[in-house]
Amino acid sequence: MATSNDIVTATKVQEEQNVLISEREIFDQCGPVHLTAIDWENVAHRRSVAASLVQGVYILERDKQEKRKGSQALAPPWWRHFQFELYRVLVDDVDSCIFGAIYKFAPSKSYFGGSKDNNQRFVIAFRGTLTKGDAFSRDIQLDVHILRNGLHQTSRFETAIQAVRHVVATFGSSSIWLAGHSLGAAMAMLAGKTMAKTGVFLDAFLFNPPFLSAPIERIKDKKVKHGIRFATSVITAGLAFAAKHKNVNNQSGDTFVALSAWTPCLFVNPSDPICAEYIGYFEHREKMDTMGAGVIEKVATQHSLGGLVLNFMGKECDEPLHLIPSANLTVNLTPPSDFKGAHGIHQWWKPDLLVESKKHQFT
Repeated sequence: MATSNDIVTATKVQEEQNVLISEREIFDQCGPVHLTAIDWENVAHRRSVAASLVQGVYILERDKQEKRKGSQALAPPWWRHFQFELYRVLVDDVDSCIFGAIYKFAPSKSYFGGSKDNNQRFVIAFRGTLTKGDAFSRDIQLDVHILRNGLHQTSRFETAIQAVRHVVATFGSSSIWLAGHSLGAAMAMLAGKTMAKTGVFLDAFLFNPPFLSAPIERIKDKKVKHGIRFATSVITAGLAFAAKHKNVNNQSGDTFVALSAWTPCLFVNPSDPICAEYIGYFEHREKMDTMGAGVIEKVATQHSLGGLVLNFMGKECDEPLHLIPSANLTVNLTPPSDFKGAHGIHQWWKPDLLVESKKHQFT
């Protein structure tokens, strides 16, 4: 589970990164400079661009904090290298920090010589938690809202979803991406789910998205791990059937099925406790189907055990953010040196990245 201890650990890691101007903020030293022309059909190119644009949001806020303007600003190369321009910044109305940005693909005529796609394209990107400056306390509050399944009730999300709806209404949905990292991935996922419920399916690139569950993926013994997941599935499915029979208020199942046509791209690292549970979440479905218990898992995967228990107790429980029917799951198999390497956005544009990708479609 992405517990409070995990979030504190992530916070400390990010705090260390923010002490001085890090080379990670400078595109020419850390960014994917090897990408001189983008093939939009290349999954590695798409992943690298999306991650870089998210990094651009981080650096926009850091530039603001450090009063870096004009030629001193470090953020612009993170989008200009890919022929994007900054269309709009998204500002939190509580602390006035920059938490997101809307980018517009605006390539030069010469750029078309290497690019296979000159269609109009917009990317709406959201950063994760920053621990330096005025953004710190507000970001931590939102991290807590994720743990409580209350992100949809925040004014930051309201600003985000209004921006998404505006871009979709103005330019259409066919060439719009959502992208985010950590807290920002949760924001992008919630925005994507919200739009999908209305029949608008946006491409989404979600890096290290938080998964709220018991930390089963940390268990090394595969038999024990599977045993726990199997027992949890049986109990969850049983409670879901009982809730339906007793007409207990629980809308997770109906919402889950409605979202099945939306297939966001999830990027996770098995060494990152914030997001690692997505690996077992999808793998367990296949194992249950192989065992002949697919019907049980089909019901169980649509519900949160904790949410069902609360509903039986007569308490309202918001839909867990991490419940998602379908996804293109990409796992970074490159061993990280530390938690910073496992959770950081920087891992996702490395040219030598060893990944394993699989599409999981709920039917």
